[in-house]
Amino acid sequence: MIFDDFLRGRRRDRLSSADLEILEAAASDLRTLPARRTIITRGQAVRHSTYLIDGFMCRYMDDREGERQLVAVHVPGDFVDLHAYPLETLDHDVATLTECRVALVPHDKLDAILATQANLAKLLWFSTLLDAAIHREWIFRLGRLSAAARVAHFFCEMEAKLRVIGRSDGKAFDLPLTQADLGEICGITAVHLNRMLRDLKERGLMAFRGGRVTIQDLPGLARFSEFDPGYLFVDQPGSVTSP
Repeated sequence: MIFDDFLRGRRRDRLSSADLEILEAAASDLRTLPARRTIITRGQAVRHSTYLIDGFMCRYMDDREGERQLVAVHVPGDFVDLHAYPLETLDHDVATLTECRVALVPHDKLDAILATQANLAKLLWFSTLLDAAIHREWIFRLGRLSAAARVAHFFCEMEAKLRVIGRSDGKAFDLPLTQADLGEICGITAVHLNRMLRDLKERGLMAFRGGRVTIQDLPGLARFSEFDPGYLFVDQPGSVTSP
């Protein structure tokens, strides 16, 4: 099933088998995309929404000097650009971080879903609102946390999102990003990022090496970074909870 991870651990219990069948039928194209490829550019007309089946993707913006700021990182189960459905264009770029498998859902299929499937329409709306909640948390992280806490907070977020889809056990998970990527996420240079990773390791909280995250103290990492998973709306029993 293409949409096995969609809303997993969020509103999945409200997504019926009939809803899933409608989503499956709406996906008109499956593609494998190479790593490090921009797939949608700022201002480009968008006629479909991209659902991430496997891999990692990002949304980003460049400054006048071409320096990149990542504004979102997406994991399997995410609609990467569902908000482009009403907007028709994006104010940022969308790119792959790793090789990715995606499904494309044409906007005319979304028109039909919104016109005839009230429950599914509400859940798709929820998906876009979840993106907005994550954006607000990223603003808080960049504006109020120290550099080390920003890095720790991002790792906590990724652990929470990946645990929901069965790709983290709370102790270790794969996150195939570079230190440059992490710096662009946290608003610091790669050199400074390296120092912050060393600081987190020396505190006995976590380690990051070769795209593999090892968590020594997840509650401690969350406390250090002021991380509370409430903004992720993980609401199913047995899923991620606040430390």
